[in-house]
Amino acid sequence: MGCPVKSVFPLLLLCSLAHGAVCPTGQLKDEAALVQIEHVWLRAVEQHDMAALGCILADEFEEADFAGSLIERSAMLASAANRGNVQPAVELSDLHAHVYGDFAYARGLAVIRSDDGKHPLKSRFTDIFIYRDGRWQCVAGHESHFPENRLAGTH
Repeated sequence: MGCPVKSVFPLLLLCSLAHGAVCPTGQLKDEAALVQIEHVWLRAVEQHDMAALGCILADEFEEADFAGSLIERSAMLASAANRGNVQPAVELSDLHAHVYGDFAYARGLAVIRSDDGKHPLKSRFTDIFIYRDGRWQCVAGHESHFPENRLAGTH
C-alpha cells in the first residue's frame, strides 16, 4: 500500500495526492516534481482517481488530442471517472521536464498496449504547467500519434 518513495518530502505529497487526499502545496519548482506528476497522472487515470486528477488539471485545462479534438477538464475528469472504461496498459518513457519560473512543460512518450494483440500505439505528448496555489497545475496538453513504421526514439 502507498507509493514507493525514496525519502523525498515533495514526492510524499504526490503519493498522498494519488490516494485521493487534498491537493498538495509546497511542491518544488523542479523537473523531478513534474516528472513525478506525470506518473501520478497516469496512475490517477488507471485507478479512476478523480481527486488526484482534479488536483493536477487546472480549471482552464484543455488538451488537443491526436485527432485534433479539444478535450476540456470536465470531459477528461468524466472519462477518468467512468469505471466502465477499460484502461489499456500505458508506459511512459523519454520523459523530460523544463521549468521556467512559474511556467513549465513536460514532454514524453506514451506506449499504449491493448489486450487484442495489435501493435502498441505510440504517442508523443507535451503538457504545459503553471505554478499556482503552491502546486503545479496542467493548463494545456497536446498529443500526437506516431505512424506505425516510425521508430520510438525519433524526435
